[in-house]
Amino acid sequence: MENADYLLSSVFGFEAFRPGQEEIVDAVAQGENVLAIMPTGGGKSLCYQLPALIHHGVTVVISPLIALMRDQVRGLRESGVNAGALTSGNTPEETDAVFEALEQGVMPLLYMAPERLAHSGTVMMLRRVGVTAIAVDEAHCVSQWGHDFRPDYLRIGELRRALDVPLSAFTATADAETQQEIVNRLFDGHAPRTFLRGFDRPNIHLAFAAKDNPRRQILDFAAARKGQSGIVYCGTRAKTETLASAFREAGHSSCHYHGGMETEARRAVEARFQAEDGLIVVATVAFGMGVDKPDIRWVAHADLPKSIEAYYQEIGRAGRDGAPAETLTLFGADDIRLRRTQIDESLAPPERKQADHGRLNALLGLAEALRCRREVLLGYFGEESGPCGSCDLCAQPPETFDGTEAVRKALSAALRTGESFGAGHLIDILLGNETEKVRARGHEDLPTFGVGRDLDRRTWTGVFRQMMGHDLLRPDPERHGGLVMTAAARPLLRGEDTITLRRDTLRRVSDRASVRALVSEADAPLLSALKAKRRALAEAAGLPAYMVFNDRTLIEMAECRPETLDAFARISGVGAKKLEKYAAAFLEVISGDAPEAIHPARRRLAGRESGSLFDQLTEAQNDLTRGTCGTLKPLSCSASLISKLAEQRPQTEHALSHLLGQRRAERFGDAFLEVLRQD
Repeated sequence: MENADYLLSSVFGFEAFRPGQEEIVDAVAQGENVLAIMPTGGGKSLCYQLPALIHHGVTVVISPLIALMRDQVRGLRESGVNAGALTSGNTPEETDAVFEALEQGVMPLLYMAPERLAHSGTVMMLRRVGVTAIAVDEAHCVSQWGHDFRPDYLRIGELRRALDVPLSAFTATADAETQQEIVNRLFDGHAPRTFLRGFDRPNIHLAFAAKDNPRRQILDFAAARKGQSGIVYCGTRAKTETLASAFREAGHSSCHYHGGMETEARRAVEARFQAEDGLIVVATVAFGMGVDKPDIRWVAHADLPKSIEAYYQEIGRAGRDGAPAETLTLFGADDIRLRRTQIDESLAPPERKQADHGRLNALLGLAEALRCRREVLLGYFGEESGPCGSCDLCAQPPETFDGTEAVRKALSAALRTGESFGAGHLIDILLGNETEKVRARGHEDLPTFGVGRDLDRRTWTGVFRQMMGHDLLRPDPERHGGLVMTAAARPLLRGEDTITLRRDTLRRVSDRASVRALVSEADAPLLSALKAKRRALAEAAGLPAYMVFNDRTLIEMAECRPETLDAFARISGVGAKKLEKYAAAFLEVISGDAPEAIHPARRRLAGRESGSLFDQLTEAQNDLTRGTCGTLKPLSCSASLISKLAEQRPQTEHALSHLLGQRRAERFGDAFLEVLRQD
């Protein structure tokens, strides 16, 4: 069994596990059944990829999307791991190569879509090739109430029983209800070893804004981040197309994506987004689960998401490399009305509708929050935290006012008009505007007519939006969207409760001072040069740029400025294969000169303690090539032999002589032992 720390460094290029990874890797490697809920970007894939390299046999990975599988396979191969995938997107040659590697026992990781489990011969094939573990990515897809439900995920439990092997399930979005469903369907109700590794993504900046010329708000937000890869989520297909066009007119590289597009057109967008730096994809939620791009720098919502779980998963696509990322979510009364109506008009049973309203309320509570957004978000998932100091509300606390009187006036207006009208008409009544609609219904004679002239229309619009956000008023489909008072509003109307509201303020989301720089001003030119080199190498190899190195690795290069192979090898994300392929090119960018040629045996030890030993042993050998007197016949050790000494570090004359042979031991033994015995 190979050492996990060694594999972590030599294959994946990391000197240490991320928080929570090591325990999960150990449990999976020991053959335990595991359920791991980890934040997006927390390193879920490594938790089943690394154990697959430790134990014998094949780990089959059930993954929901072809694009996701192909990206992970390419990434593993770039790191020197022989992984493969069996998908409907394979060419016959690709499929033949996968089966040949499996039959030869040289492919430790096999990716497969859940739909393949419906084929009668799949289980027999997996038995024949020696599957010893199952890993399930995006395990929340097993939940029939989840937004990403995949019916074929229900077959995975049968596969586990048929193969009688341990199973590990991974997801970033699973509330208590979904977690129990995963346990029931994948583990037959027998609780696996469960790891809940937190939902906090401290590198992601959270921000919400009330809609006020939303297209301009989104364009300004993107303009301040020009050249960075981003996703904009929209509520309708048509909106993705018009907004993508607006981005292009503003000078951005942009395209749209939605479920109504032809399959090839969608694949072309996915391929562009993976390969291009700085591309903006404007999409419906059809775009997302297969996105494995680690250096997405921002995510914006042009419309309110469906739930707090959907919001968390969608913003989680930003900053997966751990570098700073930003979000902006726009919302308005129309969004709330639409989401309420969608729930009420769905075919779900009443208890499900009630649960969906509760989930929407949680999201609206986050949108209308009066305190740190991260506190509110993590609180929903059952985690306690203090103020983050970096979200929009921590940076600029909202101005509030006692909204009790305003809310009572609004509720009174709704009741006195039979709860049959929307906010626009009710605001006209409160402001005392004798519109044609007001006069036609005699509403100018109501006691509430004109009682709200102390507030302007913009403030009243905010009041009604917040009332819907607090679930005090709901649109009723049977009354053509008329606002109906909920039970939660009655204590306010009776004077038994009070409420604090936000005073809407217009903030320029384009303010460049709010954009968090990836590196200091002094390091920015080098980071740009490193990105240019990455782009050139990626295009030449036909790879997405992040598969060469992700943003976080380039940022560390720009800040640390390694000038030697050893220093370069210690950069996070630089494994043995990438060191060999790319080190020379990037070191030349950093230092301005091509690095000196180095023997492959020494290069393999770069960044490790044994690399320093190799250099000291070589120096000791050079001093003794002709013996201590300088007149003996030249004698030396090969670089591979010195490498073996540096790695094995023999401590006795006998062990050293066994490796060197008698002649070399007599010439170099004492000097080598002096080096090797150093602490």
